[in-house]
Amino acid sequence: MSVQPEEIDRRWPDAAVLRPETERSGPGLTAAPADTAVPLMNIANVLTMARIAIVPLFVAALFAGGGHQTGWRIAAAALFALAAITDRFDGQLARKYGLVTDFGKLADPIADKALIGAALIGLSILGDLAWWITLVICGRELGVTLLRLVVVRRGVIPAGRGGKLKTLVQSLAIGVLLLPLSGGFEVAGMALMYLAVVLTVVTGLDYVGQAARVWFAGSPGRTRGA
Repeated sequence: MSVQPEEIDRRWPDAAVLRPETERSGPGLTAAPADTAVPLMNIANVLTMARIAIVPLFVAALFAGGGHQTGWRIAAAALFALAAITDRFDGQLARKYGLVTDFGKLADPIADKALIGAALIGLSILGDLAWWITLVICGRELGVTLLRLVVVRRGVIPAGRGGKLKTLVQSLAIGVLLLPLSGGFEVAGMALMYLAVVLTVVTGLDYVGQAARVWFAGSPGRTRGA
């Protein structure tokens, strides 16, 4: 997860719709012709792979020194923040410069879920977060991912503001809880986490409703613009 939206357009773009030339180019860059294949090793995919590589390093830092050593918790929080930042920029670059690939569509959500899931499970194992919160959030993310795979051939569900806000609040809450803080800061972190749970459930139900509408209104091969 990350500081950036969970269900960004880069994941399930409409492959039948070409982006305008102005959206696929930028200062100092020349957009590739429409019939030119996007290279696998582009900057967006490199950032996604870097985020995946950060996850085991983050987990190692989180559990180092018994899981509650100040220096290691700060290191874990820093790695989580770095991964969250890459999550924001890889999606922006992919959309802006037409760097969408099948690998990116698969790897990006995997990287998001791996990061958020690892942080939540790790905090619960260390006793810093109730297991029911971890189960609700991880269950929702897994369910939405599976649902997206089911409906993707009938339509694309655009990213909503609720989902983006949910991802932001989740990341902020995890970031605060990872830091070796106490008192008011710890209370603030838990308040953010409870808000994240509410947003997680509400946006999950909204996604189910949108998926149902796409399923019954669409047909295989027909897509909606994201």
